[in-house]
Amino acid sequence: MTRPVERTGIFQLAGEARGQALVYSQPLSFWGGIDAETGDITDHSHPGLGQNVAGKILVMPSGRGSSSSSAVLAEAIRRGTAPTGILLERPDPILAVGAIVAEFLYDIRMPLVVCDISNLVSGDQIDIGIGKDGGPIVRVHPAINPAEPRRQ
Repeated sequence: MTRPVERTGIFQLAGEARGQALVYSQPLSFWGGIDAETGDITDHSHPGLGQNVAGKILVMPSGRGSSSSSAVLAEAIRRGTAPTGILLERPDPILAVGAIVAEFLYDIRMPLVVCDISNLVSGDQIDIGIGKDGGPIVRVHPAINPAEPRRQ
């Protein structure tokens, strides 16, 4: 059995989550790109078209505008169709606002972490925790048969 790999990063919104990674090399817009009722990716120009983000750890370089993505993410969190957590390579204030609003309005927390996302593949099991210093600890349990090859 492969040992988990730990990564650190910065919380945009602190919290804990666990789920299977859904990894994309392209940013995804929640406005027009995600159906908040189902969690399905609806953006016809995105490689994840037809996949579902609900209950997954969404991994991507960043979000992709519009500012309305905040409202769509907050609604998906309320409905239970959002990812359980999001890992980003770069901070995204629009997604952060959506997650913060959902926590404030609905008391539902979805962690948003900025960290190294290299070598993560769809199918990895990811655990997001809070370290003793209050920062994130991301534990990656590599998939036995990943959906895509690992990049070195």
